[in-house]
Amino acid sequence: MASLINKELSHICDTVNNTDSYRILRGRVNGVGYSSDTRLMPYLDLVGFRSAALTRTFDLRYNLISALVERWRPETHTFHLPCGECTVTLEDVALQFGLPIDGDAITGISAIAEPTALCYSLLRASPGDVESTFSELKFTWLKANFQHLSNNATEEELVCVARTYIMHIIGGVLMPNSNNNTVHLQYLPLLADLRSVRSYSWGSAVLGMLYRELCRTTKPDAVDMGGCLILLQSWALYRMPFLASVSHQPYVYPLVNRWSIYPGIGRSYTVPIYRLMIEQHVGEGFIWMPYRRPEIAAIIPSSAYVDFHLWCTNAPIISFNVGEEVHGKNKRGRHGQHWGVTHRRYIAV
Repeated sequence: MASLINKELSHICDTVNNTDSYRILRGRVNGVGYSSDTRLMPYLDLVGFRSAALTRTFDLRYNLISALVERWRPETHTFHLPCGECTVTLEDVALQFGLPIDGDAITGISAIAEPTALCYSLLRASPGDVESTFSELKFTWLKANFQHLSNNATEEELVCVARTYIMHIIGGVLMPNSNNNTVHLQYLPLLADLRSVRSYSWGSAVLGMLYRELCRTTKPDAVDMGGCLILLQSWALYRMPFLASVSHQPYVYPLVNRWSIYPGIGRSYTVPIYRLMIEQHVGEGFIWMPYRRPEIAAIIPSSAYVDFHLWCTNAPIISFNVGEEVHGKNKRGRHGQHWGVTHRRYIAV
């Protein structure tokens, strides 16, 4: 089938009208950029971020992502494809990244009253002085101050560096902003006690932000896209492998890393070509249950299946100001608002 598709693509490339109207969204993936010290692994295991920490950085195919956004419907939070409706789910987050999907909502007060004091308390360092007001941490600052651990680092120092590493994963890979090289400070208080970090539903927060960004970018004036685009692209390639011109990539874990190994997913096409590929091949080429394939199931750790009973949950996804009724809303003008209180009728369910 791969050779047939490649032949058809050659024909499509010759016949697609280059004046076709379309836009190409842009986003950011700020991988940590350096390997975690082996001394940090016990802490990453403790919080449930070990697999996410192993995610490799790779090029995103923004033409493909833009073609997917064209088929996203905010009313249903699903992609409308010729084969039917489908969407990224908690199953995908759990099995692709190994993140916990059960537990408390990722929420709280999004504006930190004393950011310098918080940073000194949990990181033993701060990017600003006592008088500074800031709401985000730059990745360049995190890397410059916490990349290297001394050979005789104390447990306190290890814990602080583990927090910064987790913050980088959250803001750079799992829940990136659309146009910043920063991570929001709102997540840091949730890392105060590393023993309780696993009790939060990080997977649903990742999914909630991705849904929100997909809905936001359906607006024609949207240019940048945030959220876990690595997950979105990997989800599409596992279900529609004909979108990747390289069809024999080895399966590895985390599953998203399959597309980062040389030569990756291969050639990138234009939005019109991706449209035609989806239109012509998704009927017989869409894989509804890719994780059931023996070669894929064999490499997924059993820990990723712990909360499998929640994969089909039908409930609002709460993460700070992200929820069922907040389309079009943001945190502007709500600096002192505790989003857990705002959405308590959902969280208490």
